[in-house]
Amino acid sequence: MPRFEFAVGNPSTFREVGVVQSESFDDALEAITEQITVRDGDTLEIGVRGFPPARYQCVWPKLNGVPSWRPTGLRAA
Repeated sequence: MPRFEFAVGNPSTFREVGVVQSESFDDALEAITEQITVRDGDTLEIGVRGFPPARYQCVWPKLNGVPSWRPTGLRAA
């Protein structure tokens, strides 16, 4: 089972840093969202050892109030 290393916070300071084991990347994102208090605009860096982390920004949909993650910091091809 993959071990995903993550850090959550704002771009200058991370509040939470840890590891989550999960069957899939989507399950890892869900576990982090359920276990850690996230705020609109928070940054999540998540990845597996040996590869650069993916970066996401927390967004709050107005309809259901459940936070979700949007990719951020993508470079143009």
